[in-house]
Amino acid sequence: MKTRLDISIPVSVFKEGTIYIAFSPVLDLSTSASSYALVKRRFDEVVELFFEELLDMGTVNDVLSNLGWVKTRTSWAPPIPVSHEMTNIGVPLSN
Repeated sequence: MKTRLDISIPVSVFKEGTIYIAFSPVLDLSTSASSYALVKRRFDEVVELFFEELLDMGTVNDVLSNLGWVKTRTSWAPPIPVSHEMTNIGVPLSN
């Protein structure tokens, strides 16, 4: 019987031209697609494959710890995002 880890993670979806990109900083994973619905579905698939690979390689503890996750007695908790905001910064374009 397979055990499951039910987690809530932050996912940002960006649109670049006609492409949608889903990214989660707590797993450092992203994927892209031609529609919002498809990118969300693909992101779910990428996360599932990511964890399957971690299990197959026996590296769940190492990888999640390196990503800032904290192991509780029976589960893992991702880092908690504190802020996601837009910041205006002036950057030089030429000398």
